[in-house]
Amino acid sequence: MNRQFILIMADTVRTDMLGCYGNPDMRTPNIDRLCAEGIRYDNAYSCQPVCGPARSAIFTGVFPHSNGVVANSLPLGDNVKTIGQRLADNGIHCGYVGKWHLDGGDYFGNGRCPEGFDKKYWYDMRCYLDELSDEDKLRSRQSATAFDPDWTEDKTYAHRCADRAIRFLQENRGADFFLTLSFDEPHGPCLCPAPFNTMYADTKMPASRNYADDLTTKPFMQTLWAGKDADADPETLRTAGGGLSLFLGANSFMDYQVGRVIKIIDRDFPDAMVMFTSDHGDMLGNHRVQMKNAAMYKEIANVPMIVRGGERGKVVRAPASHIDIVPTVMEYMGLPVPRLLEGRSMMPQLYDASVRINDYVYTEFTRYEVDHDGFGGLQMMRGVTDGRYKLVLHLCDTDELYDMEKDPDEVENQICCAEYAAVRDRLHDALLEHMNATRDVYRGYQWAVRPWRAGKKALWENDACTRQRENEEYEPRQLDYDTGLPMVQAVRSKKLYDVKK
Repeated sequence: MNRQFILIMADTVRTDMLGCYGNPDMRTPNIDRLCAEGIRYDNAYSCQPVCGPARSAIFTGVFPHSNGVVANSLPLGDNVKTIGQRLADNGIHCGYVGKWHLDGGDYFGNGRCPEGFDKKYWYDMRCYLDELSDEDKLRSRQSATAFDPDWTEDKTYAHRCADRAIRFLQENRGADFFLTLSFDEPHGPCLCPAPFNTMYADTKMPASRNYADDLTTKPFMQTLWAGKDADADPETLRTAGGGLSLFLGANSFMDYQVGRVIKIIDRDFPDAMVMFTSDHGDMLGNHRVQMKNAAMYKEIANVPMIVRGGERGKVVRAPASHIDIVPTVMEYMGLPVPRLLEGRSMMPQLYDASVRINDYVYTEFTRYEVDHDGFGGLQMMRGVTDGRYKLVLHLCDTDELYDMEKDPDEVENQICCAEYAAVRDRLHDALLEHMNATRDVYRGYQWAVRPWRAGKKALWENDACTRQRENEEYEPRQLDYDTGLPMVQAVRSKKLYDVKK
């Protein structure tokens, strides 16, 4: 039987923008049906809730701090390999259609297909813009264009991406392949034709007490981020400044395009593994803030993740992460999982939803954008969750701790609450261990010595860990610093970790 894995991505979709996650006001029938036929992950997290860094983890299997894309408009490190390269070098055909955002250029990309993916199907946003006249280029960036009757479905990026994905499927029957279909929608300017452009004219996002969050116990950066909305009427925030209708319409339009592709998958590839996810969400006024930034709130960091091809009709509430996608695809294709990957394969869980893959998952933030001075600038954040509790460290600001069972709206910051000290310290230890294990370039004593953590002392040697990079199949063996000979063991604290020759 052929091995065929199809990853469908959207940009800026929250879990509550899909009907299958419990919001009856959302019209997303195709993704909802995919969910009913597969597994829904309730606690899946983006590795960094901003476009480029989020995607860097999805397609390399290592965190932004490891692959170099710690902000938008930064390229992947020269020795970082994508899933496309790894699969193509093992004879697996790889196609990529849609938004990439990992070449170090601007929002639209540079139009060049990265190594490992078939150039025949490559279609980033630069390719799309190059097809348009100068007049239509301008119109394609204006929200008002969604109401122009001549801006029909076939002119949209979503439709053209779906067309190319369908062509890939039609031309690769009987082959092993990995196909990514990466929509820009519903990200602004939210272009979508009728009836989607008016479908949500009177819709508000679900009520939540976090619209009235006064932010007094939160990091100061959130008050700056809120700006004028820090004093806004909470009820008005549920409409996200008036742009919500078109944003949700573009989301349903994206779902419609997903349906066109799934129709072909159902007909020709009934045994394929199909995953749907989003790079991150959007605050949409929750906690009085918009868009995304250095936070681990569920609205931006807790992403939809749906997988069809294993168990059917199941829900996984254990924590999951985008970092696990690459090892999952590698194992699905029957290939060894490289040691340097920083996630775990989800394959056992896909065939038995009761299996727990992760005790903890992690989210980080460094900055939003290299090119811009705004968006708060440098925001050093590291966060961890075990599914119920969530600890978020802000290196230069106030830390956060939430009990998501008792406080699902993440309003009550329990960081200094004695009742939660043991839970908080357990999560803190796990986070520090993660930073060491992944060789986080920004690790240091400042993350350990927090005002609420008694007993942690600032030490010049920090945790005294030394750990060279794990072997990469594409490079010569790493050499031991003390001997100059090929590394056999990675020394970390007083423990020895075997490293294969």
